[in-house]
Amino acid sequence: MRELLDFLVRKRHWFLFVFLEIVSLTLIYRNNAYQRNIMISSANVVTGHLVAVSGGVTSYLNLREINKELLERNGQLELQLLALQDQLEWLLTDTAAFTGVIPTDSAGQLPYDFITARVINNSVTHLSNYSTIDKGRKDGIQPDMGVVSDKGVVGIVSTVSDNFAVILPILNPKFRLSCKVLGSSYFGSLSWNGRDIRHANLDELPRHVPFQVGDTVVTSGYSAVFPEGLIVGTIDDFEKQRDDNFYSLRVTLASDFAGLSKVRVIRNYQQTERTALEQEAKRND
Repeated sequence: MRELLDFLVRKRHWFLFVFLEIVSLTLIYRNNAYQRNIMISSANVVTGHLVAVSGGVTSYLNLREINKELLERNGQLELQLLALQDQLEWLLTDTAAFTGVIPTDSAGQLPYDFITARVINNSVTHLSNYSTIDKGRKDGIQPDMGVVSDKGVVGIVSTVSDNFAVILPILNPKFRLSCKVLGSSYFGSLSWNGRDIRHANLDELPRHVPFQVGDTVVTSGYSAVFPEGLIVGTIDDFEKQRDDNFYSLRVTLASDFAGLSKVRVIRNYQQTERTALEQEAKRND
């Protein structure tokens, strides 16, 4: 207590100065309209800046949750797009027999769902690249599930543990994907050349297939992993293969693998049935 009193005595001049300043400002505020308006305006400006800073900090802290919601919404819109594509193809195939039902499963729903995940490890500089996500067997992830980003196809689930999964991405020579030029029914095989992380090659595309530089390349749907029509990239260049009956297209990949952070794992409820049936047919051949 004595130290506090000594401090107040030593600093009494400063306390007196502050007290007199407060009294002076109070008298000016009460007795002069012009100065009062100036003070109010200045206080509003300071308050506005503080509110803006506070709102910016709050918005930044909420970005993670907002990004998660946007990713899930993008996945829902993608499923709706696939449903519309199926409905359009059904209409074009047999307009007279159309009954208003999308040819999906018996419940009238697409046999696809997705699981959102965060990329926790990623490589793009090696010949054989891999990515790790923070979801695993406990979350419903299984090997051979397709993986996409909000921009396009990423790869296929390779191995799974209880809480994590490793993805075999397009940027791996072991990866092969059946693709086609949007608007065409002819397909080729997409693979990575091991050099440029922004490009892959679509080979074995018949020469008579019409296409132009800038056309979109999508999944063909000729596998149980990816549904038809998912964006893979755009045609950047092309050349003839050794066999003059085919083209090799250079495709600019839609997904940015160097900045990969959020992905969606596609869960195909008919994948196991389809794969088992195709394997049985091969064994009987």
